Amino acid sequence: MANAASGMAVHDDCKLRFMELKTKRTYRFIVYKIEEQQKQVVVEKIGEPAETHEALAACLPSDECRYAVFDFDFLTAEDVPKSRIFFVAWSPDTAKVRSKMIYASSKDRFKRELDGIQIELQATDPTEMDLDVFKSRAT
Repeated sequence: MANAASGMAVHDDCKLRFMELKTKRTYRFIVYKIEEQQKQVVVEKIGEPAETHEALAACLPSDECRYAVFDFDFLTAEDVPKSRIFFVAWSPDTAKVRSKMIYASSKDRFKRELDGIQIELQATDPTEMDLDVFKSRAT
């Protein structure tokens, strides 16, 4: 079903992979991109459970927008292991204005399709999504 605001559909694989990340913890992260020709959001890259935050950051292009979901593991102050699922809206300053507009107008609808997102993070450069940012937002 297309998003009324931007006309973007969400490929079923996007939701399926997210559910696998959320329930089975099959992946560490998923990077999504909008295919403008097909007018839909698709899975671009999947990070294996052993991959790190750095691997996610390396997957995000420096001049194009993306969405990403990251399963962040951390220890609480009491040394209790926890996990939070982050939704990252990646919109670098160097991306084309049209691309930024399409991603911005499709974000809320796409995020609603992924039931179980706990924290949203918007980033325009790598410093806005370094590990300390994830840690501070998760606790």
